[in-house]
Amino acid sequence: MLRTLGLWLFCFGLWLLLSGYFDVPLLLSFGVLSCALVVFVAWRAEVIDPEEQPPRLPLSIHLLGYWPWLLWQIVLSNIDVARRIVDPKLPISPTLITLKPTQRSDLGRFIYANSITLTPGTVTTHLSGDTLEVHALTREAADSLVEGDMDRRVTRLEGGK
Repeated sequence: MLRTLGLWLFCFGLWLLLSGYFDVPLLLSFGVLSCALVVFVAWRAEVIDPEEQPPRLPLSIHLLGYWPWLLWQIVLSNIDVARRIVDPKLPISPTLITLKPTQRSDLGRFIYANSITLTPGTVTTHLSGDTLEVHALTREAADSLVEGDMDRRVTRLEGGK
């Protein structure tokens, strides 16, 4: 019951923040009812589980290093893709590769797959169990994923080696 109330409070707080209506009783009642409906649907769909623990990654020094590194990789990839668009002499060689991520948890593999997709020129097309299918715009981008630097960094985020 406490999780249900917490979900409703979170939804209503978000509704208040996004709507900006704090003093119109009719709109506030609509917000209360819509948040109650969302919580009811979540309860019926059995999304609210009293025994479930949210997945967590240990907050570590690796997280502080990973985000700037990922942002830098996104900038570098943006520049590379833009150069290939502007200069027709630069090769584009679409490549589909399959990777075996070293992360132990689903959350770790999810972060890895999304990090790949956030980087321009690469898209995770399929994530199933312990394999990842990635489409890369160039062979160089595919090779850098096969080298595994991003994979190792996400594994360190997870608390691995």
